[in-house]
Amino acid sequence: MSTFAEEPAIILEQLRALREHDAPTHGGRVLSYVYDPGLAELDDLAADATRLMQPVNGLDPTTFGSVAALERDVIAFVRDLLHGDADVVGTVTTGGTESCLLAVKTARDAWVAAGGTGTPRLVMPATAHAAFHKAAHYFGLTLDLVPVSSEGVVAVGDLEARLGAEVALVVVSAPSYPVAGLDPIAPVAALAAARGIDVHVDACIGGLVLPFWPDLPAWDFAVPGVTSVSADLHKYGYAPKGASVLLQRGRDRQRLQYFATTRWPGYPVVNPTILGSRSAGPLAAAWAITRALGLPGFQALVDSTRRSTDAVLDAIAGIEGLRVLGDPVGPLLAVAADPAVPAAARVDPHHWADAVRGLGFTLQLQPANGAIGSTTHLTITPVTERVLPDLLAALAAGADAVRGVPHVDATALLGQLPPLTGPLDSDTAAMILAGFGIGAEGALPDALAPLLAIIEITPPALAERLLTELLARLVEPAPAGQQR
Repeated sequence: MSTFAEEPAIILEQLRALREHDAPTHGGRVLSYVYDPGLAELDDLAADATRLMQPVNGLDPTTFGSVAALERDVIAFVRDLLHGDADVVGTVTTGGTESCLLAVKTARDAWVAAGGTGTPRLVMPATAHAAFHKAAHYFGLTLDLVPVSSEGVVAVGDLEARLGAEVALVVVSAPSYPVAGLDPIAPVAALAAARGIDVHVDACIGGLVLPFWPDLPAWDFAVPGVTSVSADLHKYGYAPKGASVLLQRGRDRQRLQYFATTRWPGYPVVNPTILGSRSAGPLAAAWAITRALGLPGFQALVDSTRRSTDAVLDAIAGIEGLRVLGDPVGPLLAVAADPAVPAAARVDPHHWADAVRGLGFTLQLQPANGAIGSTTHLTITPVTERVLPDLLAALAAGADAVRGVPHVDATALLGQLPPLTGPLDSDTAAMILAGFGIGAEGALPDALAPLLAIIEITPPALAERLLTELLARLVEPAPAGQQR
């Protein structure tokens, strides 16, 4: 008699059927979230390494010595890449968000240990990653966002004006995700260091690509005053999700990152990360990939990525009605409507993204925020070069299809809202979503431009509550006896 309720072959076939509805993770058709090196043998290596470590618990490197050995090697590779000396130590985490959370937690605890009292502040440009919003919320810091220009540039003087005794950490990006700007890291670090304030460089997306990008100012541990850097292995390190590295300058400082307790009758708990038990699979995959590629392999992949990035930049410069925002650094860019042309020739970036998706390429819509208007984000990867002719044709054809179509006016939709006098319950939030044409079970509309327009003009607290409802209902089981 089989011990399985369902046959493994049938289960895997069902899983394959579910995956058919996903955006493609390989082949360069999705220009966000996935980082395809275009090397099938590298994927196979990562999968084999992950399988070898599948039963291993990264919680305890004293029981599983392989975890400590792999982590040492990965940390050494990234530390050397980012100009860290022997005083720089680190941890492999489960992703960029965890690295960012731990960077903030460490800085908060260092600030308290140095005599800080009251509520510490976290200062950063408005373009810094939302993971730091989460970190401030989780760890009780006041989030102090410094406005940026319409091109996504933060002024050093504006950051300097926020520095004071209550600041536990300044965050700068290399580069920022929304607009790919490289923040003024060296001058900010010098100003912060003179006041004894920690500086974190968020290089989650750039940490394994910018070291191979030409003609950049110093931005990592080569800059005095930088106290920590985060770099994701599951982005341009090509490892499976989730793997990231958080590097910290100074052993004593880094030890504040840890949680340790012997105050219970079980095993001593000593965690460098937020998670206790954690998969060693992504760590093993990252280790294998760094060994297989080495510096020459990473350089070759970055060179391919850079050629494609230059080609995309040139192509967008030649599309009437669009422009690239700011001065992007690395393989990211944000595209906006060109205000220098008449409205009839202008291309709304959100309509453009919807049109390009219909032509086989998924771009990422970004809502207007502060001084930065509506944009569409593109992440270029090594595999982009293989589909570059089709991509460039789709970018141009998508623009032609929507040129002159105005940005969605969601004012009328907001006018349909019932009076809101207090916190929204789940049913009311679902009703509002349905009124916007978004299914109560989390179904998204075919065109995303209207949804982004709603987000842009809805008060943030309400937009966040509605999006929470949308995502929560997406994973809720159907009532008994019903199917989804």
